[in-house]
Amino acid sequence: MLYDLARTLMFRLDPEVAHNVALASLSMGASLGLDRLIRSHDLSIPVEVMGIRFPNPVGLAAGLDKNGSAVDGLAALGFGFIEVGTVTPRPQSGNPKPRLFRIPEHRAIINRMGFNNDGVDQLLINLERSRYKGVLGINIGKNKDTPNNKANDDYLLCLRKVYDRASYITVNVSSPNTPGLRTLQFGESLNSLLDALKTEQARLARIYGRYVPIAVKIAPDMDEEELKLVAGSLKTYEMDGVIATNTTLSREGIEDSPVAQEAGGLSGEPVRGRANIAIRTLAAELNGALPIIGVGGVCEGFDAAEKLEAGASLVQIYTGFIYRGPRLIREALEEISMLHSAKR
Repeated sequence: MLYDLARTLMFRLDPEVAHNVALASLSMGASLGLDRLIRSHDLSIPVEVMGIRFPNPVGLAAGLDKNGSAVDGLAALGFGFIEVGTVTPRPQSGNPKPRLFRIPEHRAIINRMGFNNDGVDQLLINLERSRYKGVLGINIGKNKDTPNNKANDDYLLCLRKVYDRASYITVNVSSPNTPGLRTLQFGESLNSLLDALKTEQARLARIYGRYVPIAVKIAPDMDEEELKLVAGSLKTYEMDGVIATNTTLSREGIEDSPVAQEAGGLSGEPVRGRANIAIRTLAAELNGALPIIGVGGVCEGFDAAEKLEAGASLVQIYTGFIYRGPRLIREALEEISMLHSAKR
């Protein structure tokens, strides 16, 4: 009920303004110790994935807290892990506003934010101030003005900077809002990037005495053959995980919306089917070689369990969390607990 009231008030604001107010409120609440008042006592469903022990398999997807400014407040809500970013080597303002559009009738969002963030150095400063000791993913990308033939440099720079702070690192090559970025998901561009990342990961593991897994986040707009090619590359270069999926360029399911023609990536309920198809295809092709983190369209508890049944080991939520609030986390955990019980 409390979240319903808060959402009603927030939805009267411009979407991006509401987003910033929510993050600031979570950050301020945590700094004042108020996060202890809302701390969730959700179900404990420990799971080991990528060599990491997660207290539960429901995490926050990247994009909500790009700069890691509200991690303590978010952690109090019951997430099993939190992923911050996408962060780039240098700060960038992102695309012109307006760039975020709600579609409440479909529990969906269109965004064309464009990796707006304060840069990797500021992210690390923010995380240093945080008390959070849980599983932390850091999502890295390239600056908009970095040409694709120099993209590896941006990813490697971010990898080096965040390596010692992250539980795992996500490589975002699938946002539709940075021109040309998605071409890095294919062929020689992908292979070159993965090869460079794995070489640097091995070097950093020796330096820090700790192996930090690397996952790759892919788009939902690939056909079966493209997904199989990507799976092949992920296996060849022994990547540690794959996140399926990012937002879609499709407008299937929201054709009647007045903002359907807005440019950007669509997230939320309409992406659920596409994401699940990608998960099932990857699961069949990877055959356990590396785990899948499922994301896209988790708006009800059973949507999370559905992704695990499709082949994911973990799930992430974002848009569903905007519409449903913390109750979605609990519902997802309850459904996953029932799924596990049914399999025993």
